Amino acid sequence: MRTEVIIGTVVFLVAVLVLANPFGSNLTGAAVSTGEVKIPLSGITSQAKWYEYDASGTKVRFFAVRANDGSVKTGFDACDVCYTSRKGYRQEGNYMVCNNCGNKYLINGLGTENKKPGGCWPGYLPNTVIGDTLVIENSDLEGGKARFI
Repeated sequence: MRTEVIIGTVVFLVAVLVLANPFGSNLTGAAVSTGEVKIPLSGITSQAKWYEYDASGTKVRFFAVRANDGSVKTGFDACDVCYTSRKGYRQEGNYMVCNNCGNKYLINGLGTENKKPGGCWPGYLPNTVIGDTLVIENSDLEGGKARFI
């Protein structure tokens, strides 16, 4: 009887862990499938939302926001220069603002490689819109891991 209780408890705990965190992801409002993160476009507005992706134990933070032209912009919550401060970005109206140096970036201009290499700029995170879903490749998120170690 005692062995059955122990086995039942172990099976229950494993099931809870698998269902609660099936892909090692820590994303809210997004689904992680094999090789990609999917976020419903309906949840992306002109107010930036931040997400976390678990890259083998390192929390990679990124944001998604809708620009004035309706396009969706994504970026790492760490810039190309100030990332060691681990302060990330905040939104002020139509701008993303570096919490370390205070530089402001018009949201409409985000979504490209750093225009002035060596300067502060939200880390480039490519994305694709497929139907009503924003898709970000896990490999791109993994590629930004060094900014969060």
